[in-house]
Amino acid sequence: MSVAVPRQKHVPFPIQIVDETENWIVVDKPPFLQVHPSKPDDRLTLWDHLRELLAFEIVCGGQVSIINRLDRETSGLTLVAKNRETARRLSIEMAQRRIFKEYLAVTWGWPDHEEWTIDAPILRQGEKMPSRIHLKQMVHPDGAICRTRFRLEQRFGTPEAPFSLIRAFPETGRMHQIRVHLAHSGHPLVGDKIYGPDEGCYLEFIQTGWTLSLQERLLLQRHALHSARLGLTETAEQWKTPLPPDLAAFVHSRGMRSG
Repeated sequence: MSVAVPRQKHVPFPIQIVDETENWIVVDKPPFLQVHPSKPDDRLTLWDHLRELLAFEIVCGGQVSIINRLDRETSGLTLVAKNRETARRLSIEMAQRRIFKEYLAVTWGWPDHEEWTIDAPILRQGEKMPSRIHLKQMVHPDGAICRTRFRLEQRFGTPEAPFSLIRAFPETGRMHQIRVHLAHSGHPLVGDKIYGPDEGCYLEFIQTGWTLSLQERLLLQRHALHSARLGLTETAEQWKTPLPPDLAAFVHSRGMRSG
């Protein structure tokens, strides 16, 4: 019988402003923070924080439009438009793949290659087979075009418990794309409740919250994915941010090795 561990109720560290102009703001989203409200409760979201932060702009006719929407557990750079015209322009650039995105991922195992590309369409698993998790995606030839480039940054750990730090360059923007493609290549994210060692971890988490049993199997309380770099193609503006404290601590605790 597992012993329950209290869920994290607060943002683990403050939202940091990376850059700001009169038209947009770039923030470093912490993990465990939902981007938008999904149900009527009192849980604060990134959208709520931004509305408070940009209260003056909103009073003057502005708005909060989050351009790249990260999963709740994913941390990192988030681009936000402050007005309607900027939101329209940046949304078009995103749809036309003119916003550069780069992620850092901590994964299980040591890849055989230094660089590789996964060009594999994905769709919702429930469209092709019974699925216990409605939102779970899978690689399937009938899915939407999906392409991600990967580059190995560092292997660490031991042969008995190998891990890697991998840089991901998504060339499309499908739901759970990086997570699915990493799992498909044999190197799922550490802490991934859906695409990691057992999808049952996700169902167990929904029922019980975070437990010591889940800690033993997943090692991290959230999937180890971080939005590390964003860039606007037309203006050549770029922003970057290092691994957040929880992922950096995991890498450090396992001991980096060269190779």
